[in-house]
Amino acid sequence: MTQPPRISRVNRVDLKAIDPIDPSLELMYFGLKGMTREADEMLAEHGLGRAHHRILFVIARFDGISVGALRDNLGISAQALHRPLKQLQERGLVAVSRNPTEHRSKGLHLTESGRAIEHAASEAERSVMREAFRRAGKTAEKHWAEVMKAIATNA
Repeated sequence: MTQPPRISRVNRVDLKAIDPIDPSLELMYFGLKGMTREADEMLAEHGLGRAHHRILFVIARFDGISVGALRDNLGISAQALHRPLKQLQERGLVAVSRNPTEHRSKGLHLTESGRAIEHAASEAERSVMREAFRRAGKTAEKHWAEVMKAIATNA
């Protein structure tokens, strides 16, 4: 069996690899932490976290999305969505409107403050990704996207 190339350690502890693919798992865990660290710190200043950012991120890209479609897009239960969405509404970051053609359906929209927070958090993450792709070389983004698309099919 061919061993994957040794990946330099990125964590703060020398973890023992139980399986040859473990260094790649390690990179996923710590890579995500590295990508989101600055955004998470900024969100925390507003009393928000990763779940709030995911909600803001989707609404920013699908203005007027229904609660059900948001839940389906995020792949979470109604119970898991309820609390963070309610907090975003109470803080004036997400507004709700009735669908003019289907009155039972509510559309979600970011307020100006919600757009500003979503933009700042996402821009912090984009900045980390841009720099990582720049450092990794011209084909890195393409190959990374191929791997992530393959992984995302499991979502």
